[in-house]
Amino acid sequence: MKTPAEASPGAVVLFGSGETSRVGREALRWLEGVGRAPRSIAVLETPAGFEPNADAVARRWTDFLARQPEARGAEVMQLPLRRRGTTQSPDLPDLARPLLGADLIALGAGSPTYTVRQLRESVTWRYLQAAHLSGASVFLASASAIAAGSFALPVYEIYKVGDDPHWIDGLGLFESYGLFLVVVTHWDNNDGGEELDTSRCFMGRERFDALGALLPASAVVVGIDEHTALALDPEHGTARVLGHQGGVSVLREGREDRHAAASSFSLLELGPFALPERDAVVPSEVAEAIATARSTDVAPPADVAALVASRERARDARDWPTADRLRRELAARGWAIDDTPDGPRPHRA
Repeated sequence: MKTPAEASPGAVVLFGSGETSRVGREALRWLEGVGRAPRSIAVLETPAGFEPNADAVARRWTDFLARQPEARGAEVMQLPLRRRGTTQSPDLPDLARPLLGADLIALGAGSPTYTVRQLRESVTWRYLQAAHLSGASVFLASASAIAAGSFALPVYEIYKVGDDPHWIDGLGLFESYGLFLVVVTHWDNNDGGEELDTSRCFMGRERFDALGALLPASAVVVGIDEHTALALDPEHGTARVLGHQGGVSVLREGREDRHAAASSFSLLELGPFALPERDAVVPSEVAEAIATARSTDVAPPADVAALVASRERARDARDWPTADRLRRELAARGWAIDDTPDGPRPHRA
């Protein structure tokens, strides 16, 4: 059980692939089940920021999240934090500021090494980490899941360009918890058929064994199958495997443990897990900015304002069943109403 000095972080979901398919919706249901249904979602374009169609790449996940019943009523925004040294730089506080008010932050497909280069020690990454440790959940798929570990796999550089097997320093998202994870997605990939082993994110077993020998003893490899996700709940110290066919492999101290779909396990199986002291990892000025950004006293979006107006008309007509139904619909979207002498005052629930 956490003490008042400890952080109250959000969840982290790592996708092996399939974030815009069945397992993506399962992740939202799981998030709702642990009491973290999102009201404000931010999707970052960073992992594919080098692509001319970076907007379209991220838009697939943005549109998917906006369509799901579990995210009904949530504000969904896409942030074009694409490349350092440009007008869309992850180092620009004004562009990154929406992260402070989000309670779900999503990063997806692209290049792991590009993601690391753009986000390491950036304003965007600092805001994301602080928001997460203050309660925001994080969805990481494909390239971004790889980049978030303590060491990141240069997939394209090895598989496509022919570089010798090596690792680069990752973003270290889990180090605040005492975990030195190496996330490898597409763990069970078989695109190569019988001729070429493309498991372990296209590396193949033989080449990945050589890569594993390059990691320090403290590193724990988390291999996530395709159309599978690993949902981490730091506040309760547990993990759950989402999906219906695949699983998750944990390689630690020369041993491989396999966790099947729908199974759960303690985060202590990933290393010396512990909640950090929030004040030690979140600067006070950033914590204050997060509190302000998450204030419930904000203007409602147009669809919520329309429901409020409809409810007020029903109240004026003394149509109490309709007014009650509209109040329930607003509540389902994450909004409450205070009926004051000056009229209804909607606010985030």
